[in-house]
Amino acid sequence: MCNEAISFAPGRVELLGNHTDYNQGLVLSAAIHLGVTVRARKDSSNLITVSSATNGRRAEIDIPSIARLHTESWANYPLGVIETLRQTGFPLGGTTIDIDSNLPLGAGLSSSAALEVATAFALRELYRLPLDPMQIAKLCQRAENEFVGVQCGLLDQASSVFGQAGKAILLDFRSVTAEPVGLPSEVAILLLASGIPHALTGGEYNERREQCARAAALLSVTALRETTTAAVQAAKMDPVVQRRALHITGENERVSRGIKALRRDDPETFGQLMFESHRSSRDNFENSTPALDCLVEIAEQTSGVYGSRLTGGGFGGSTVSLVSRAQADQIKESMVEQYFERMGIRSSSILTLPSQGAVILASSSDETTNSNSG
Repeated sequence: MCNEAISFAPGRVELLGNHTDYNQGLVLSAAIHLGVTVRARKDSSNLITVSSATNGRRAEIDIPSIARLHTESWANYPLGVIETLRQTGFPLGGTTIDIDSNLPLGAGLSSSAALEVATAFALRELYRLPLDPMQIAKLCQRAENEFVGVQCGLLDQASSVFGQAGKAILLDFRSVTAEPVGLPSEVAILLLASGIPHALTGGEYNERREQCARAAALLSVTALRETTTAAVQAAKMDPVVQRRALHITGENERVSRGIKALRRDDPETFGQLMFESHRSSRDNFENSTPALDCLVEIAEQTSGVYGSRLTGGGFGGSTVSLVSRAQADQIKESMVEQYFERMGIRSSSILTLPSQGAVILASSSDETTNSNSG
């Protein structure tokens, strides 16, 4: 019997495909090397106890009365996973969960999904739950939608689950599949924080989602994945709603073109698609910020940068740039310095490569696995 399990789930970076997941569209993402570690232990109580080494906080709640906490909102992510498992029919006993993270909060790298996925992987191991990887991703999404109250798509959770070292992940949210796609060996991924925190619990995310649904209804399709940029341009609708839809159809088309570019080992074309994506986020979806725009402008003027765009939900957070691996350190230093000169903000930076998705690091029976187990 397993009495303790330790899991790790990574953050993610979205390379192309912004806000397309809840529109049944295409996203190209990658797991990064930073993430959340969860240690879960069974105990004899009827309590769920959650502690975070990151913020030094602790929350405790009776299993029969798990509800969203207002004073310890950070704990709602693991609690949401536990409650969703219980509602799915998996009776869990008293459990202590210790959380540690090296993933920067508010940077748009999906620390919340990494926490959900790490919790779910640890509990699957601890209680021997019959869940496959995609079921885990969907369960974590449901926890965030229904328990936390953010109507996110499946992108963040699926990226954390299905990441592979050295490869991007093509996620198709109509067929709900994940397919690895190799990145050219000469590139690295540079993440630069704008210094403006990213917070999806604000109303902007849900507003954009509602606008996309309205556009789909006006076009008589169930989701914007089923239409094209030309069809949206020809339709009569509110100009703001039309711009939102143009962003989504354009992103799906850019992901399709981007995959072809990667498969022919063409980072230059892929990078230009990233710049196009950011311009659409800025002008059509309006989920960029002056700080994010500044970082992308600097990237366009920096030698060795193939492409750059905001990553994640937007409204703050980070940019992702595809850069020459050989020049990566020099590019990072130059961009950080230029951003400070222009904005007066010292950006934090992460240089990374596509990394492994969620894993079990150890269990009480000393089992160790180095890959996703299905």
